[in-house]
Amino acid sequence: MIKPLLALIILSSYLFSLELIGKVVKVSDGDTVTILTSDKTQHKIRLNDIDAPEKKQAFGNKSKDNLAKYIAGKTVTVEYQKKDKYKRVLGTIYYNNTDINLQQVKDGYAWVYKKYSNNQTYYKAEKVAKDKKAGLWVDKNPLEPWKFRKKKK
Repeated sequence: MIKPLLALIILSSYLFSLELIGKVVKVSDGDTVTILTSDKTQHKIRLNDIDAPEKKQAFGNKSKDNLAKYIAGKTVTVEYQKKDKYKRVLGTIYYNNTDINLQQVKDGYAWVYKKYSNNQTYYKAEKVAKDKKAGLWVDKNPLEPWKFRKKKK
């Protein structure tokens, strides 16, 4: 009985997923982009499951540039379930069947956003990036963006 129930839960999460398809017209930073859909509507997308360095933080610009190299000017698919308090779509971006949010973590230009994510694939990718000293992991003690923002207040 457990397996059919698990399958139903997984399936239902996909059923509640919404999708946007649009061209990336702006890369704000390493975890936020704006897309333009075919109906000429702009949507600000906050990448789910990850938190990238802030612009004024070490690796902030490199994180933004890394994201841009994959999707700037490209037509992407965004899967999402909700918006955040700032009215941004909280989504996972796919380009050529690649999870771009995960790619940011793999490349070492974003952390798994531990407060909001329990996606084990992302956690494994972060560990591999750390072990390889990829991107921001070249620093001995990189400062998580959520701690950086807290210090700024």
